[in-house]
Amino acid sequence: QVQLVESGGGLVQAGGSLRLSCAASESILSINSMRWYRQAPGKQRGFVAYITSGGTTNYADSVKGRFTISRDNAKNTVYLQMNSLKPEDTAVYYCNALKIPVNYWGQGAQVTVSS
Repeated sequence: QVQLVESGGGLVQAGGSLRLSCAASESILSINSMRWYRQAPGKQRGFVAYITSGGTTNYADSVKGRFTISRDNAKNTVYLQMNSLKPEDTAVYYCNALKIPVNYWGQGAQVTVSS
């Protein structure tokens, strides 16, 4: 059982930055991939970014060039640095850990971007 705790959400003006953190209860090197998803009101949860245990990263087209996923193996923590934020980035952001074959989810962190 992998437990995930997100932090770092909040309210920011358009053009600003936030950094989300996701702390895992075990070594993230034992987890196949760590991912961020988001869900805006009235919309389905959608993929934002991932980083694999080998360090490969991938991003949704809507955040490429603005968001960066990274990790600190010693702290068992994954980060999502979000720059040039837009109102359409407003959502609850969820951390996900895929430890094949099981997906684990965090409780979510609210990010609100005002125009």
